Amino acid sequence: MQLYAAVDGTLLVISNPRGDPSVAQQFDAERIECVAADARRPGRAFCGTFDSGLYRTTDAGETWSAIGERMFFESITSLAISPADPDTIYVGTEPSAVYRSTDGGETWRALTPLTSLPSASTWAFPPRPQTHHARWIEVDPVDPDHLFVAVEAGALVQSFDDGETWEDRVSTSRRDTHSMATHADTPGRIWAAAGDGYAESDDDGETWTYPTEGLEHGYCWSVVVDADGPESILLTAARSAMHAHSPRSAASYLYRRRDGGPWVRLSGNGLPTGKGVTRSVLKATDVGGECFAANDHGVYRTTNFGDTWSKLDIPWRTPPHTAAGLALG
Repeated sequence: MQLYAAVDGTLLVISNPRGDPSVAQQFDAERIECVAADARRPGRAFCGTFDSGLYRTTDAGETWSAIGERMFFESITSLAISPADPDTIYVGTEPSAVYRSTDGGETWRALTPLTSLPSASTWAFPPRPQTHHARWIEVDPVDPDHLFVAVEAGALVQSFDDGETWEDRVSTSRRDTHSMATHADTPGRIWAAAGDGYAESDDDGETWTYPTEGLEHGYCWSVVVDADGPESILLTAARSAMHAHSPRSAASYLYRRRDGGPWVRLSGNGLPTGKGVTRSVLKATDVGGECFAANDHGVYRTTNFGDTWSKLDIPWRTPPHTAAGLALG
């Protein structure tokens, strides 16, 4: 197994992350936005960059090649692999659009334009208000034709026919979703971490609720659920975007919620949090209790879903930079 850890302009390919980890390969690009991999295709991974398109490796990072039609997508902001078919890959871009490959990245098709939706005229990414992007793509693990796409910022939209048609945002959904989680054992249930708060849905995203008791920070970034039971949730959050992303003013936190109870802030357990720490990117595995986290201090692993964390003994960028993504393959 390889763990792919992206931080700004570097992607580390970490071998044996559960035991004696080592950096097997390193890929450098100007600005890495996202990474995706799937254990059903060992050695293959995808890396999305903001300025130079999409890259793929088929040999666990020894070599990378640019793929896709750069005339269509140069700025890659999200990646997803279908749980039903590892050769079905989705790419989200800036400006907001989604593309699909059904042959492992050899050829691509643009899905129906997101910008045809009525709410599109209101979408804007605050640092660049003239544009917006597809920040996250979530494929339903039970119904692979059901897609969620989070537009940063403005809407969480969905399709029930694999992108042939799109349904606009619903009134109760968050407008600035950063990441989502689903679980095959709970059809219809979705968890969302957004800049305008945390949200959950029990009806395929038709309506949303906001269980925030105990959650003291409203700018949410990464959310995962435990493979053993989706009643255990981990969430990273900060007070604002600047506190989440900027190493100079960082102050970010980790929360856990269990069995529908209140959120509990986790600290002092091996994973750096609080002042001086950017928000962590989380990646749960298919092993109960196991999750990886990456922030500006390094890469960490828990086997008890957040009670304790151990730092992977690997080189990490100095000075510290903000983590962009994690993937297992």
